[in-house]
Amino acid sequence: MFRRTLVSSLAIALCASTAIAQDLPQAESDYFTAGQDLIAERLALEPNTNTAKNLILFVVDGMGVSTNYGIRLFEGQQQGLLGEEHNLPHDLYPNSAIIKTYNINAQTPDSAPTAGAMNTGVKQVFNTINLDETAIHDDCSSEVPLRLFSEMLSDAGRSVGVVSTARITHATGAAVYAKTANRNWESEAPEGCTDIATQLVEQMEAGVIDIALGGGARAFAPEGTEIPVGTGNRVDDVNLIDRAAQFGAQVVYNAEELASVDLSQPVLGLFTNSDMSYEHDRPENEPSIADMTSAAIEALQANEEGFYLMVEPGRVDHASHGGNAHRTFTDGVAFAEALRAADEMTDDEDTLIIVTGDHEHAIVFNGYCGRGTPITGLCYDVASGQVEHSDELVLAADGLPYTVVGFGNGAGSVLVEQEDGTYSGSRPELTQEEAQDPDYLQQALIPASSESHSGVDVGLWAKGPWAHLFGGTMDQEMIFHVMNHAVFGSAE
Repeated sequence: MFRRTLVSSLAIALCASTAIAQDLPQAESDYFTAGQDLIAERLALEPNTNTAKNLILFVVDGMGVSTNYGIRLFEGQQQGLLGEEHNLPHDLYPNSAIIKTYNINAQTPDSAPTAGAMNTGVKQVFNTINLDETAIHDDCSSEVPLRLFSEMLSDAGRSVGVVSTARITHATGAAVYAKTANRNWESEAPEGCTDIATQLVEQMEAGVIDIALGGGARAFAPEGTEIPVGTGNRVDDVNLIDRAAQFGAQVVYNAEELASVDLSQPVLGLFTNSDMSYEHDRPENEPSIADMTSAAIEALQANEEGFYLMVEPGRVDHASHGGNAHRTFTDGVAFAEALRAADEMTDDEDTLIIVTGDHEHAIVFNGYCGRGTPITGLCYDVASGQVEHSDELVLAADGLPYTVVGFGNGAGSVLVEQEDGTYSGSRPELTQEEAQDPDYLQQALIPASSESHSGVDVGLWAKGPWAHLFGGTMDQEMIFHVMNHAVFGSAE
């Protein structure tokens, strides 16, 4: 009875809204009708309270709301649109939230404790991974390890995977399986401590991690040892690749091997010696993030109990550190393709998909630009009487045009070091062609060899079982708590 009454009430409300809309002069506008259609869709939504069989967490490294905006316009413009009207797949997810990203002792976070918060349910110390609040960076004697979501799921009979376009031992991906006082102990750690690559192989041998795909092969082989994608850099003479093979893991090094590997056995994909290539530069024999995501889901779906997969488009972050918006956005578009693949391979009824960033960057978007201004180019003026921008560039007070995208700091700084060690400079002349060159570094203010993270909030978008628990402004560790509830119903 209650359900029929609720549906009837919604129908009456929708009819009333439609009747009012018909009397408005703007009712024929495409914007207006699209808004009415969305309201109708939202009125029909009911919370999905199924138990989540599968969970997929996309952590787009370095993607806050601003970077998401840039990726959206870039992909839209690639498709021949003005850009602003385009939506990335997750933009249309029914549930969203704003996420605070600070660490226990840092206003501006790093990727290790932010990803760790998502995998444990508590904030962590800057530059550490999955240790409690008493941890001291660089001191493994202070390590009090936390229980990981991956371990909880594995103990419950589910499969676990991790995918990254960075090194598979890098901070974000490592947060799925590792616990360490220093995120940089990827292949070497002080006596009495365990490096991250070793921890990955140990977690695979223990059955916690079933598939791990990314870069960073060098951390798994002894220094000087030749491997198909480069040379090892381990100083302890331990060959983790051989160790993985001994317990039945298959090690693959390129796209062809990944496509033909037996996914019923554990898989360790090591596709580059260090980080994987930016999408703009990716060779054909290197799998895309969509390729890796699809392979991981196919492997994990073999477990009828379900799975947890974390996917990190890690080089979005690296491109912003380098001050190069073109590669930030091309890797962002590659992430969107991976997300579309995940959507197609799973069912909203039993799969919770979460998209978020671990932190934002010091990226800025300048105004006032007309519709359709190239997001990686110079700012065109607004045109009166037409939707698209005019042919006139907007000029700053110095009489020069400027790019839509800039950075607060970084390698593109207009301030240059002089012979006496001081910094000075001015903005150079710039053409639209120069600004849109894929290798162009956007102008920045503060000089820095690597552009920094920002402490501002990031977005989160979700769909599937219990996605409606996300909303408002939340702390980052709440991602764990929603995932935990979606699977177990309450804290373990």
